[in-house]
Order: sequence, then C-alpha cells, then structure tokens
Amino acid sequence: MAADPVSQQTPTSGLEKVLPILSIFTMVMTVPQVWAVWTTESVEGVSLLSWSAYLLAACLWFVHGLRKRDKTIYLACIGWIVLNGAVVAGALLRN
Repeated sequence: MAADPVSQQTPTSGLEKVLPILSIFTMVMTVPQVWAVWTTESVEGVSLLSWSAYLLAACLWFVHGLRKRDKTIYLACIGWIVLNGAVVAGALLRN
C-alpha cells in the first residue's frame, strides 16, 4: 500500500513562510523601475540586456515551477514575467 503523500510532507520552515513575502516585496520594489520606463522619455541607464536576461530567467523558472507543480515558484514567476516584460517592452519602445 502506498504511503499517504500528505503525511510525508515536511513541516513548513520559517524560510518557506518568509519567501512569498520577500517575493512580493521585491516585486513591489521593481514597480518604480517599470513606472520610470513608461513615464519618462529617456530610458538611459536601463540595460535592455540585463532586463531581457531577467525576463528569460523568469520564463524558465515559470516552466520549472509548472513541471514541479510548485505554486510558490510559478505564481511568483507570473509577476516577474509581467514586471520584467514591462521594462523590456518600455525600453524597446523608448529606444
């Protein structure tokens, strides 16, 4: 007989409780960059290469989270894809 997977889960650690909060906090801290890219005429100092790399990484982490069925990973990645994509799109339109 197979063991109950719920009973085999380890208790949630302090770090696992803090990570979702930190993820939201860092996304909120990214909003001013998105705002600046879309509300100013110049995107001087915004690295399209860096933000594109962040976008690619978020997409790959999203796929990884889906494959692992880990909501902590893939739900956060949705926010990162939107934010990073907004910076990339704004930088491309302003260049």
